[in-house]
Parts: sequence; structure tokens; C-alpha cells
Amino acid sequence: MSFHAILFDLDGTLLDSLDDIANACNRVLAERGYPVHERAAYRYFVGEGVEKLLRRALPPTARAEPVLSACVDAFRADYARTWHVHTRPYPGVPELLAAATARGLKLAVLSNKPHEFTTQCVERLLAGARFDIVRGATAAFPRKPDPSAALHIARTLDVSPSAVLYVGDTATDMATAQAAGMYPLGVLWGFREADELQSAGAKALAHTPADILTCCLRQ
Repeated sequence: MSFHAILFDLDGTLLDSLDDIANACNRVLAERGYPVHERAAYRYFVGEGVEKLLRRALPPTARAEPVLSACVDAFRADYARTWHVHTRPYPGVPELLAAATARGLKLAVLSNKPHEFTTQCVERLLAGARFDIVRGATAAFPRKPDPSAALHIARTLDVSPSAVLYVGDTATDMATAQAAGMYPLGVLWGFREADELQSAGAKALAHTPADILTCCLRQ
């Protein structure tokens, strides 16, 4: 199977960002007297945007719109100061990106993380990579798993969706890939397990970043 582009999720796929997300969210909760959560719980809170993150983290009785909105704003402010404390590329990711670029593949990022944070993360932590497009959540497109943003990226790259390898770590990513007509590849170093990825439609699984090239990009 031949691909001309790779579309990557960001958190849990390229970057191990869970500690900074969890710490920022727990500070917001603690400051308001709400229970905090173990790091592992955030593996299942993240993936569908900041609003869903806070809705899942807050107690059920504290999810009314005014409280939720205030917590979202507080999280954004905290995370803007602290997103880079622990966040790093997963081992092997920089080498994967360099190898993919050397093969002439077009590279893009699509995240449900707010766009300003997405671009900051890529520019600071993946500065050596050559991405053609980096896009986070904006008002221009619905969030994943809606395929609109992924399809727009394919059109901008002038690549057929069927020639795009979609790489992500959650069911949301696999659903996005399927809805866009892209090839869904799940990664096992991220936030979710193989069962979730396969149930959501992953056609292949990568145990390491190197597997993406050796197993799925044979041309």
C-alpha cells in the first residue's frame, strides 16, 4: 500500500503531554475545592477538546455551564504557562518524522487541542520536523471525529484521502480516519489500548514510531 502523506494526531501520538494536562487540570479543580484525579484517569479524559476534558474531570454536580466555562478559561490560562514543563516527543518520533520527510511524504498535524497550543507545541518541541500543515481546534471546522478538517488538509496537500495515512492513539482518531476515507493506524505508546483502537476501526497498529514506516509505508 502506498501513501503520499501522513496526518498525525498530536497528544498521545507525537507528544507525551499527559503530565502537563493532568497537572493543569488538577490545579483548576483543587483551587475550586473539587476532587482531583490520578494521572491515569486523564488518559480517558483527553482527546475531544478542552470542554470535554473539563466536563469529564468535574464532578457531575458541577458541570453547569457557568462553572464549566469558568473552569475551561482557568485551564487555558494555567496550561498556557505550564504546557512545556514535562511534555516531550515520544522516543523515536523525531527520527520517524525525519525519515518520512526524506521519503518525500507530506506531513500534517490535526489536533483537538486549541490551535494556539497546538502550534506552540509543534514549533517548540518538534522544531526539526517539516510539517506542511499544523492545525488545532478552531471555529473554522468541527472537532474530530468530524472529518471536515482532515478532508480540508488532504485537499490543501493535493493528496487523495485514500493516500493519507492517519496516525492516532484514540478511538476518536480512528473514527476520523474512517469518516475521511483515510487509512487508520493506531499507535500503542499513547493514551489508549489496542482493544479500543481496533474496535474503532484501526487497520494496523504500531508498537514503536519506526513501525509506521517499516510496516505501513512500503512503496
